[in-house]
Amino acid sequence: MLKSYKTEINPTEEQKKIINRTVGTCRFIYNFYLHYNKQLYGQGKKFMTAKTFSTWLNNEYLPAHPEYQWVKEASSKSLKKSMENACTAFTRFFKKQGKFPRFKKKEKSDVKMYFVKTDAKTIIRCERHRIKIPTLGWTRIKEKGYIPVNPDTHTIRSGTVPIKAGRYYVSVLVEEKETEKPQLNNFGLGIDLGIKEFAVISNGVVKKNINKTYKIKKLEKKLKREQRSLSRKYEDLKEHSKKMKGESYRGQNVQVTGYVPGQNIQKQALKVQRLHQRINNIRTDYINKTVNGIVKTKPSYITVEDLNISGMMKNRHLSKAVVSQKFYEFRTKLEQKCGENGIELRIVDRWFPSSKLCHKCGNIKKDLKLSDRVYKCRCGYHADSEYPLDRKP
Repeated sequence: MLKSYKTEINPTEEQKKIINRTVGTCRFIYNFYLHYNKQLYGQGKKFMTAKTFSTWLNNEYLPAHPEYQWVKEASSKSLKKSMENACTAFTRFFKKQGKFPRFKKKEKSDVKMYFVKTDAKTIIRCERHRIKIPTLGWTRIKEKGYIPVNPDTHTIRSGTVPIKAGRYYVSVLVEEKETEKPQLNNFGLGIDLGIKEFAVISNGVVKKNINKTYKIKKLEKKLKREQRSLSRKYEDLKEHSKKMKGESYRGQNVQVTGYVPGQNIQKQALKVQRLHQRINNIRTDYINKTVNGIVKTKPSYITVEDLNISGMMKNRHLSKAVVSQKFYEFRTKLEQKCGENGIELRIVDRWFPSSKLCHKCGNIKKDLKLSDRVYKCRCGYHADSEYPLDRKP
């Protein structure tokens, strides 16, 4: 059984330089792969896979262009993983599963440093307070004891080192031995996800909308102020660059063709990133606690609806609320927890008229609207559409 663990690390200054350099090189290789395949397509030549591109890059391109020899200073496993990611993006586009791959931008794209267990004899060692990452060495872990350290029962297969808002993390994929699954109770649960309330469970538990709490509202208000401050700094720098074009600067005729963010802008951008990350962490923590609370009741099965998230996102009045609820992340983590505990997860078809169906007489009310918050049936049955607690899961 494979299980992932993610925690924050505290690398040294030298290790930070290696991570930043590797991430930058991976971003360059990813963009170069996209650019080169677009050139091949324009010339009518065959598409180049990640493996073929790696061979061509090391045997033909780099020897002919010595100015790019700095590429070899980065971890080869990370570079190959970047090529595979770019190839996967192209494959998804060809299968019409995604949009055309876009170039990675510095400090705006999620590029990670990748490491892997090379063979059966190699062991990625991990202790209570530190982990030994290839090309980095021993790196301190902030959350001590989170990653399992017993090599007899847990083996680290691979991992990544992402950077978010100036903070460094390590995410590892651990192979664990199968454990005995707990004894389940003889009942099931139905979960109704919504916007007014995050989740209404058939056992009477109602999980409130985390975005309506005072803490989230206060952080979002602060985020709005910091974003305005960042926007003003960029506008001031743009106006200053326009004035500098064609004018002498300190006795020299300098043509300023662009504007580079200064230290104040970088500091302000980091503030915005940290606020985004803090809000996201609060929402993720709430989802984790909700999923754990549901699974701890040990039901024999759990029923959830197959929501059309992409269709809900097209409604401009609800799109922000739908994104902030993170329904997809909730379902993904619920599937993982159900698999670990042997709980059957039932997915109800999105076209099943669960909201229009009367639980008492079985009548389907076809003219039910989204604005109708109370369900009224001709048989006399009444139910709040946000709290369908007496409906069968």
